[in-house]
Amino acid sequence: MVLLPLALTALLSFQRFNHETGVQPGYTLVAYAQVLGDEYYWQVFARTGWVALLTTLICVIVGAPEAYILSRMRAPWRSIFLLVILAPLLVSVVVRAFGWSLVLGPAGFVNQFLEWVGIGRTRLLYTPIAVVVALVHVMLPFMVIPVWTSLQKLDPWVENAALSLGASPFTTWRRVVLPQVTPGLVSGALIVFALSASALAIPGLLGGRRLKMVATLIYDEYLHELNWPLGAAIAFALLVVNLAVMLGFNAVLEGRYRRRMG
Repeated sequence: MVLLPLALTALLSFQRFNHETGVQPGYTLVAYAQVLGDEYYWQVFARTGWVALLTTLICVIVGAPEAYILSRMRAPWRSIFLLVILAPLLVSVVVRAFGWSLVLGPAGFVNQFLEWVGIGRTRLLYTPIAVVVALVHVMLPFMVIPVWTSLQKLDPWVENAALSLGASPFTTWRRVVLPQVTPGLVSGALIVFALSASALAIPGLLGGRRLKMVATLIYDEYLHELNWPLGAAIAFALLVVNLAVMLGFNAVLEGRYRRRMG
């Protein structure tokens, strides 16, 4: 179910295409040459990469402390706040994107607040800022849950032992807690990065037609231009880049984790 669609997509990316007759029999590297040789596609991939990376970084900064606080809560507050964290997953991504378009729009709450404090209205919708904000809202549960799961395996008495030996709370968190939740951080970061880099609905609705991301570019090639080989080539290139970033990131952090934990 996973390998067969990927194989068919890879096969499609090598097929010939004619704008008058569509996909033609025979195989060629024209689609990949177009992707690698056109600066426009490099710009779209670079934009997608830094948006996904910024989203991942913000989710780590916000999600890790949030998971730590959640793990130290007692019942029933833990269950209540866990439900609050997971509640956005019960709402469609399209609905959440439209909600953020209302909040960040010209007459939205954010612009009204900026006008009230004297800064004045600013253009937020159809910018990378809007895409990053909405992606963080959507992806945050995928960061909190893996870190929270790792924290469940951590004995609170280990922290108490560090505190009793004179370590400050920050040193305890940095030297005792953080190394043991690194696998959860790595898992959450990889999930958030992969989902952000391949997101379609939020960049399409909040980024608009001018702010192209790789997923919206693939959508246009498949359904608007009907150039399926080029769309498949871009999709396969996104898969390769995603795998390279994820495997490299995982190898670096896992290596540090093994050396630190012995």
